[in-house]
Amino acid sequence: MTSTELENLSLDELIVALRQIGASEDRMERGKDVESVKSAFYKLLGRLKAEAEAAGENVEEKFSEQEETFKAVYSDYKKEKAVYNREQDALRAENLEKKKAVIAELKDLVENLNDVQTAFPALREIQAKWRETGPVPAADFRDINDTYQFLVEKFYDMVQINHELRDLDFKKNLEAKEKFCEEAEKLAESEDVVGAFGELQKLHEQWKELGPVAKEYRESIWDRFKAATAIINKRYQAHFEDIKKSFAANLAAKEALCEKVEEIASREDIADAGKWNALSKEIEQIQADWRKIGFATRKDNQKIYERFRAACNKFYERKKEYFLGIKGGIDAAVAARENLIAQAEELKTSTDWKKATDQFISLQKQWKELPAVPHKKSEQLWKRFRAACDYFFAERDKNAKPANDFYANLKAKKALIAEIKAFKPADGENPEKARAAFEERYKAIGFVPFKEKDAVAQAYKEAMAEAFPQSASARSQKSDLIRRYNALQQDIITFENNIGFFSSSKNSEPLIRQMQERLEKAKAELKEIEEQIRKEEAEQ
Repeated sequence: MTSTELENLSLDELIVALRQIGASEDRMERGKDVESVKSAFYKLLGRLKAEAEAAGENVEEKFSEQEETFKAVYSDYKKEKAVYNREQDALRAENLEKKKAVIAELKDLVENLNDVQTAFPALREIQAKWRETGPVPAADFRDINDTYQFLVEKFYDMVQINHELRDLDFKKNLEAKEKFCEEAEKLAESEDVVGAFGELQKLHEQWKELGPVAKEYRESIWDRFKAATAIINKRYQAHFEDIKKSFAANLAAKEALCEKVEEIASREDIADAGKWNALSKEIEQIQADWRKIGFATRKDNQKIYERFRAACNKFYERKKEYFLGIKGGIDAAVAARENLIAQAEELKTSTDWKKATDQFISLQKQWKELPAVPHKKSEQLWKRFRAACDYFFAERDKNAKPANDFYANLKAKKALIAEIKAFKPADGENPEKARAAFEERYKAIGFVPFKEKDAVAQAYKEAMAEAFPQSASARSQKSDLIRRYNALQQDIITFENNIGFFSSSKNSEPLIRQMQERLEKAKAELKEIEEQIRKEEAEQ
C-alpha cells in the first residue's frame, strides 16, 4: 500500500491494515510496510488531536482507545519480529558453521587430490552443499565467500582433469553466465530502478558461486556482465540523485508553508469570530497543501514538521483563547435573555392591560438591544419570549371592554385614515387647523390589536404626509428628532440595565465593553439631537 493510499485511511482503518500485515505469511519481511502504517497513523493522530484541541474537545478521552489499540498491535508485531530476528541470527550463525565445514571439506579435497574421476563429482557435491546452505552473518560473508572461491579456483588450477570433462564443465558455466548477462541486460532496461538494483545483487551472488569458464571467454563474459552492471548502478545512483533534489524542493515548499502559518499565527489584527473562522479555513487549506508535498530528507523531515506543527498549534491556541472569552460573553447574553423571558412569563397573566402593555413594550425594547447569541440558541429563546408576549396580547385583545374595543378602534382608525386620504381643503380653510383636528381625532381613538399597531401607524403617517405636504417636512423633521431623542433615552436606560446585569456574570467583560461603547455613543448622539431640537425651536 502506497503512502498516498495510507494517508486516505482513518485511524481505525490503519489499525486494521497493521493487523492484516501481522497476520500475513510474509509478515516478517514487511517491516517497512509496518513502519509506513505507523508513520501514517501518528501523523493522522497528531492532526486530529490538534483539530480536537482547537474545538475544545477532550483529546485524551476521544483518541486514547484507538492509540492504545494501535500500540498493542504494533507491540505484538515488534515482539514477534524480535523473536524472528533472533532466530535468523541464530540460523545465520549455524549456516556459517556449516559453510566452514564445507570449506574444510573442499580444502581437504584440494590438498588430497588423487583420483580426478572421483574428485570432480566430489567437488559438485561440495558445491551443492554450499548452495543449499543459507545466508551467513553479513560481517562474515566476504571472508568466507572469498575463501570458498579461492579454493574452487585452486581446485580447477590443480586438477589434471581430462579435456572432455573440463570443457563440458566450462561450457555449462559459460551457458549459465551468459544467461546471467541476459538477465542483467534486461534489468538495465527496467523502469523499476530500485527493484532492478536489488535483483542485480542476487545475480552477482549466483555468479560468484559458479565455477570458471574457459580462459578465452573469461574476460569477455565478465566484461559483458560488468557493462550491464554499470548501467544499472548508474541509473540507481541517478535515481537517488533525483530523490535528493526532490527532497530539497519538498523542504523548500514546506518552509514556505511554515512561513505562511507563522505569519497568520502572529497577526495582531484578528478582531472578530468571522476573521478567526476565515483564517482557520486558510490554515486548513495550507495543511491540505502540506499533505500533498512529499518527504524531505530524514534529517530535515522531523524538524520541518515540528516547526509546521508548532505554528499551527500557536494559531489554534490563540483562536481557542479568543473563543473562550466570546463563550463567556455569550453565556452572559443567554442569561440576560432568560431573565427577560422570566419577566415576560410572569407578566403574561396580568390583567392590568395598560401597565402590562407598557412593560411588555419595554421588555421587547431591551431584548432588541441585547448582544447576539448563536442562531440555534437564539431561536429557542426567542420562541419562548415571543410565546409569552403573544399570550398576553391575545388575552388583552380578547378581554377588551366595550369602552376599549381594540378591533373597533382598528376599524375607526382605518376609517379615519380613509377620510384623511380623501381630504381636500375648502377655499379659505386653514390646512394646519384641519391637520391638528385629524391628529386629535386619531389620538382620541384607543389601542388597536397588538399585531396591527405598526401597520396602521405607518398608514396614518403616510396619509397625513400626502394630505398636508406643506407642513409635513418641517413637522416630520422635528418629530423625527423628538422620536429619536426619546428612543435614545430609552436605549440609555436599557444599556445601563444590561451593564448592571452583566456585571454579576462571569467572563462577561467583552459584553460589558460592548454595552459601555453603545452607552457612550448613545449619550453623545442624545446631546447632539438636544442641540438640534433647541435650534429648531429657536427658528420657529
